[in-house]
Amino acid sequence: MSRDEANPKSDRYDDAPHPRETLALFGHVEAERELLDAYRRNKMAQAWIIGGPEGVGKATLAWRLARFLLAHPEPSAASVQSAESLAVPEDHPAARRIASMALADIFLLRRAWNEKTKKHFTEIRIEDVRKVIQAFHQASGTGGWRIAIVDCADDLNRASANALLKLIEEPPERSLFLLVAHQPGRIMPTIRSRCRKLMLGPLSPEDTIAAVKNLGAPWSDAPESDVIVAAARAEGSVREALRLLGDDGVAFDAVVQKLFDRLPQVDWLGAHMLADKLTGRDNEAAYETFMRATQRHLDSRVRALAGAGASPIKLAGYASAWDEIRDAARETEVFNFDKRALVLGVFDRLAKAEGG
Repeated sequence: MSRDEANPKSDRYDDAPHPRETLALFGHVEAERELLDAYRRNKMAQAWIIGGPEGVGKATLAWRLARFLLAHPEPSAASVQSAESLAVPEDHPAARRIASMALADIFLLRRAWNEKTKKHFTEIRIEDVRKVIQAFHQASGTGGWRIAIVDCADDLNRASANALLKLIEEPPERSLFLLVAHQPGRIMPTIRSRCRKLMLGPLSPEDTIAAVKNLGAPWSDAPESDVIVAAARAEGSVREALRLLGDDGVAFDAVVQKLFDRLPQVDWLGAHMLADKLTGRDNEAAYETFMRATQRHLDSRVRALAGAGASPIKLAGYASAWDEIRDAARETEVFNFDKRALVLGVFDRLAKAEGG
């Protein structure tokens, strides 16, 4: 994706480089080796689910593989057999073509921009899939690979998933489908059954720091202390680290954590002030930081209580709280509800979970 595209893209975070512009991959040596070995042995699965937490490098790996196949279309070539990774030099024609999206045989499925609402659609629509299917069958057919990258497959609805399934079941020759998924279990079972799964784990704090610095300015110019704190709190997600580094995110995250630490007592004055801050379209980054902090709090509490031998009933209360908060957040996004009510509801539901 070029930097001069008019509308934001759902598969890119803010002003950070798009995954296809990111040549370096951190922390996933084994996953990369699995893909390279499969290609060398001419055992490349037709469809892959690249799963794992948001922001750990799944899309970067998908584009890295696509770049490698474009540069080395024959698995038996000496350059493939001797390769130690999927790296392709920045000045290679394949790298330049992918960076500029000057491609005839690589296709991208993502949530499209809604000009009416000035937001992304909440799902990948069936019309988006149909466009890719038509282009997929009309690709140049020069003997190279046809590659479809779905970022992310969690956003497929039933109709668009069924349309994609038909393409996966009856593809042209030398076709490859790379489905990026934050929650692979949400993908339609009939699609999952036709895919080989490759799971990526969270990055280490060290790899998170290295990935942030590799993105260049302004991320690489952030104070070292803030980068270290952001990496520690990001739970292995570069996307979350970037969110924390933007707009005083580290300080904001600390405020949210202090409110959570008081539970089951709720500082309602602080909660209302927080809700006021998160209201409005210009505060999307802070809102996402709040929701990630909520998830992180629930996860840490469940782990701590499970380690202390808490009863299943107590743990189930936290799981129920997260399901309710997630559903409320989804409804808020789909129906454009007021985020203020959602934020206050989060504190109410967490307090009930803490109180047992």
